[in-house]
Amino acid sequence: MRWRMGALLLILPLAVNAQERARLFPPQDLGLIETPDREEWQKPDLIMDKLKIADGSSVGEVGAGGGWFTIRLARRVGPNGVVHAEDIQQPMVELMGRHLARENLPWVKALLGTPTDPRLPPKLDVVLIAFGYREMDEPERPKDIVTLFANAARSLAPQGCFGVVDFLPGSGGPGPDPGERVAPEEVIATARAAGLNFLARETIRPFVYLLVFGKETSRCASAP
Repeated sequence: MRWRMGALLLILPLAVNAQERARLFPPQDLGLIETPDREEWQKPDLIMDKLKIADGSSVGEVGAGGGWFTIRLARRVGPNGVVHAEDIQQPMVELMGRHLARENLPWVKALLGTPTDPRLPPKLDVVLIAFGYREMDEPERPKDIVTLFANAARSLAPQGCFGVVDFLPGSGGPGPDPGERVAPEEVIATARAAGLNFLARETIRPFVYLLVFGKETSRCASAP
């Protein structure tokens, strides 16, 4: 069965056709991907270090789904920070809200976006898209993902960092089939079309890469 990262899928909740619905990871199946070893291979702490997310940071997560990464972002920024966790599936937003309430993380704001606008607030320190690019990229509407990136980028503070995490091309480990993985060059081209500068590429071994974008004034311009 084709693997889908449900926490990062985007879709308009009230106006989707049957084909688009088939692309969605059902919220009730999130347990299939939120496995005990996910922390080990995804390495969220390392990703947050690379994006310089710290206590008091303001973060926008695009395609947060059930909130697996959201919870880790919230623990990193603490009550002095804020996480705006967006998805465009209403059931995912509701499920995420329940998870956040159970974890007692009131500084996380779950919000409903659209396929072209995550509706994030301005002056964020970081915007993050993790494992969601392929689901956001509609072949029938190739400009939508550029618009999405551009709208998300407008929410960045001048020194902010824009991170995209996805699976390394090839096979092995968790994730989609090799032919369905996103080449880093494709993500870089989209981000540049949206007006972002490409700042760094990091390999998060063994299965993941991180691309870092921002403005010329981004503090991630010198990302290690």
